[in-house]
Amino acid sequence: MYLPFSIDQVITFCLVFVRTSAIIFTVPIFGTEEVPAVAKIGLTVLLTWLIFPTVALPAGVGSMHFMALVPAMIAEVMLGIVIGLVARMFFEAVQLGGQLIGFQMGFGIVNVMDPVTGSRFSIIAQVQNLIAILIFLSLGLYHLFFQAMVISFEKIPLLQCYVSASLVEWLLAVSSNVFVLAVKIASPVIAVLLCASLVMGLINKGAQGMNVMIVMFPLKIACGLFGVAVCLPYLAIMLKKSFSHLEGYLNIIINLSRAAV
Repeated sequence: MYLPFSIDQVITFCLVFVRTSAIIFTVPIFGTEEVPAVAKIGLTVLLTWLIFPTVALPAGVGSMHFMALVPAMIAEVMLGIVIGLVARMFFEAVQLGGQLIGFQMGFGIVNVMDPVTGSRFSIIAQVQNLIAILIFLSLGLYHLFFQAMVISFEKIPLLQCYVSASLVEWLLAVSSNVFVLAVKIASPVIAVLLCASLVMGLINKGAQGMNVMIVMFPLKIACGLFGVAVCLPYLAIMLKKSFSHLEGYLNIIINLSRAAV
């Protein structure tokens, strides 16, 4: 029986599929639980079919034993996961900042299910996360991942992808920016809430017969919501500035993975 494709082409197609699927299943928006698995797999197959003709067949891949291909597949998966998780760090920072704000407002026990991640976050964290998604989509940043997907196959041939020590060190350094960005997002609103607490403390000293706790809870909620509303332009500007580094981060990941070749 004659087949229109060789074993080398089949294995190459599988390797391309592995790297592409790792990116699609971890990248923001596409990799969320709200997107059906069938849609993810269909998109992965379509992208693999489009990219496959541009990928050079690795020499002797058809004669390699299956166990020899396992480390290569793991490296392909790791590269795809790293590319997708770099963008997720921005959204994690937004959610962490919203969690800090919600905790200070007294929303620590009022959690709702995030439709994007499937996890439980405070109301403020969910609102800010949805705003981050809208900004991400409005800027068309999802195109960067399709571009990085194609460039990765150009610069990092199949069977030559490695997770180098320099890449791990860079990821650890970049991950610290999550906490810095979260504090920057939450600090203006937390400052407003601290001022409200200070004012109520002074009122409590002057009018000791007043039950400050009854007034404090709705006041902090009102001040927190007011602070979040006022700081929305500040949040949008900060996210746009942070997202502007995304293309550079993707290029660094590809170059550091290629450096170990």
